[in-house]
Amino acid sequence: MTDFLQLFFSGMATGAIYSLAALGFTLLWQASGTINFAQGEFVMLPAFMMLGFMSIGAPLAVSFAMTVVLAVFLLGWVFKRGLVDPLFKFGMMPIVVATIGLSIAMRNGLRAGYSAEAHPFPSLFADKLFNIAGVTITLADVGTFAVALILVFVVQAFMTKTVTGRAMQAVAQNTESASVLGINVPRMIFYAFAINAVLAVAAALLVTPTYLAKFDMGESLGTKAFFAAIIGGFNNSRGALLGGLIVGVCENLAAAYISPAYKDAVALVIFMVVILFKPQGLLGKKVERKV
Repeated sequence: MTDFLQLFFSGMATGAIYSLAALGFTLLWQASGTINFAQGEFVMLPAFMMLGFMSIGAPLAVSFAMTVVLAVFLLGWVFKRGLVDPLFKFGMMPIVVATIGLSIAMRNGLRAGYSAEAHPFPSLFADKLFNIAGVTITLADVGTFAVALILVFVVQAFMTKTVTGRAMQAVAQNTESASVLGINVPRMIFYAFAINAVLAVAAALLVTPTYLAKFDMGESLGTKAFFAAIIGGFNNSRGALLGGLIVGVCENLAAAYISPAYKDAVALVIFMVVILFKPQGLLGKKVERKV
């Protein structure tokens, strides 16, 4: 039982990492009706931005703040204006293909232009262990889970309880009607991309100490985050948390009790089962979307 609990709690921490990245998928879908398959790389790039600022002597907190500003510009405004806006009128498939291409370009560009090596990243939390009934839990695991939980519920509350959040969802569901109602459609869509950029920086701050800063760190993270978002429900921020936790825990248990060779297949298997029996996800709702 102790071994099971150890695997369960460590899986919860891993799942919280997937949840943070999955939250970006659900946010963009809820607020702009787009899917960004470069989401993993959107977490990877801020990690290297923060390392760059720290390499010139900036403290971690200052590096985080400067990276947020830079990410909102690059991953928010430039990404929206340069890639999403020109393709949005042609439907979802061109955006999907373009963001897949963008993810490949970001990985290979960083490897060729900067480094192919893994770089250590300072943790936000102290190196402290808790031993509860024989189960060892690190402060980093607890902190990552807590921050992921807070971010998910803050985003959910923003989207459902505020005027701006509801306007963003209205734009995603029916842009024409939202415009008729006086909603500034371009501004609401930009807000979605800006918030996603901030979430990507927060995710980088929390996950990079575990993953290390490497050009391909976003590849696996982005794939599993996408599966987690689908499993939990693509139009529900809490679904991102649930899906990430399910994937993280099941991966750990499968690796320990079946074989480590099957670890990376767990998310795909759960994804396929959920798609077959509940296509909208465990917490998702069927929503009619119009453009």
